[in-house]
Amino acid sequence: MILDHESIGGFVTHCGWNSTVEGIAAGKPMVTWPVSAEQFFNEKLVTDVLKIGVAVGVQQWVTVSGDKIKSEAVEKAVTRIMIGEEAEEMRSRVEALGGMAKRAIEEDGSSYSNLNALIEELRGRRH
Repeated sequence: MILDHESIGGFVTHCGWNSTVEGIAAGKPMVTWPVSAEQFFNEKLVTDVLKIGVAVGVQQWVTVSGDKIKSEAVEKAVTRIMIGEEAEEMRSRVEALGGMAKRAIEEDGSSYSNLNALIEELRGRRH
């Protein structure tokens, strides 16, 4: 996965669930830029709950003629996830979460075990 490469220091994301999970699994702090739907809730999870990202300031669904985000806001958000004590704290938190996510999918991890339990449950219903 590209995000796992050592040259990647952060991730600008629209906050779709798959992208959010990929960023966490890779242990990368995020600049959040939601566009629509549940992406705004995912942004709150990343920025306010987990504290592993910084918002660029989008407040509502994006339309073709909607408000634009200024380059200064993007620069400020990228700087916050890359430089300084706050960036180090975010990186530490997201790396810990990434480790937990990777352990969950290993054999005998929670996701691995639960998926196998679901498969067995479904197999049992075929008979």
